[in-house]
Amino acid sequence: MTGPDAGLPNGPSLKPLLSVLKGERLSPPPLWLMRQAGRYLPEYRELRARKGGFLELVYDSAAAAEVTLQPLRRFGFDGAILFSDILIVPYAMGQDLWFEAGEGPRLAPVLAETPLDALKPDFSRFEAVYETVRQVRAALDPHVTFLGFAGSPWTIATYMVAGQGSKDQGAARRLAYSQPERFAAIIDAIIDATVVYLSGQIEAGVEAIQLFDSWAGSLAPLQFERWVIEPNRRIVEKLKAIHPAIPLIGFPKGAAEKLADYAAGTGVDAVGVDESVDPHWADRALPPGLPVQGNLDPLALIAGGRAVEEAVDNIRAAFAGRPHIFNLGHGILPDTPIAHVEALIRHLRQPESR
Repeated sequence: MTGPDAGLPNGPSLKPLLSVLKGERLSPPPLWLMRQAGRYLPEYRELRARKGGFLELVYDSAAAAEVTLQPLRRFGFDGAILFSDILIVPYAMGQDLWFEAGEGPRLAPVLAETPLDALKPDFSRFEAVYETVRQVRAALDPHVTFLGFAGSPWTIATYMVAGQGSKDQGAARRLAYSQPERFAAIIDAIIDATVVYLSGQIEAGVEAIQLFDSWAGSLAPLQFERWVIEPNRRIVEKLKAIHPAIPLIGFPKGAAEKLADYAAGTGVDAVGVDESVDPHWADRALPPGLPVQGNLDPLALIAGGRAVEEAVDNIRAAFAGRPHIFNLGHGILPDTPIAHVEALIRHLRQPESR
C-alpha cells in the first residue's frame, strides 16, 4: 500500500500517537494540545501581526504551515494539528466568512433567513488548506503524527444558521425543532462537504482526523442522537469507505453521560473527553480498549504547579488500562504560561508520574 493511507511504520518508536490510535497502550502516553498552534505563542502572534488577520494567515499556505510547526519545534509534541478553522467548510459551501476584531467569526447570508440553495459552493476554497498539509507533511519529523480536522455537522450548522457563535446555539436549536426537514438538508450538505474536505486533507498527507463537535453539549438527548451521533456516524462511514486506514477521533464537547452512546453510535476510532468528565467514569463507561484522548482542564494548566501534577496523575491512573493520548479537555487558552506547558511535558514524561 502506498500514499498517505500507508503512512510510515507505526511502531511506538516511530509514531507513538498513531500507534495509540490503532490500539496500543504506551507509557508515558503521547501528547498534543488542542489549539497548540496559536495565541499563547509569541512567534504566532508576531506572524499573525505581519499577515494582518486570521483568515489571511489560514489562506497563506506557507504561513499556515509555519504556524502548524511552531509548537513542535518548541515543545516536541507527538502530534501536529493542522492550522486552519472549522468555518472553512461553510465558506466553501458558499457563505462569506470574515472575522470581527474582538468578536469572532461572521458568516453571511445566515441560513435562518436564507434558503440553502441560495448558496453557491466553491470547493476550490479548500485548495490552500491542502497545500498547507503538503508543506507540513514534507517538513514534519517522522516521529510526529499529523492530524487534520473538521467541525462536526451540528457545530457547523449552528454557525451557518445564526451567522456567528452564540451562548446557547438557540437559532439552530429552534430551526431543528420547528423545521426538522429543512435543518436536515443543511446537515446533509455539511456532511457531503466535510467528507470532500477531509478526504482532500488525507490525500494531501494527514494521518489521522479529529471531528470537533464543540457545541454537542447544548442538545437534549433525542436531538443529540439525531444531530450529533447520526451525522458523525455518516461521516465516519463515508470516510472509512474511501480511506479505511485513517483513524478518526470524535470530540463531542459537553456530551457528558451521552459519551458512551456517541462512541458506540458513531464508530469513531477514539473519543476525546472534555475537562468536565470524570476520567474514571469515562474509563468505566466507554467500550473496553477504545482509545481515549484528554482531559486536563486548560485552567489547571494556567494555574500550574501541584494543580497540574495532581490532575495529570489522576488522568493517567484513570486511563492506565486502555490506549490513551494525553491532551487538554478543550483548547489551550491564550494566557497560558509557556513555562507551565514545559512543566506539564516534564511531569508527564517522567516514569514516576504514573
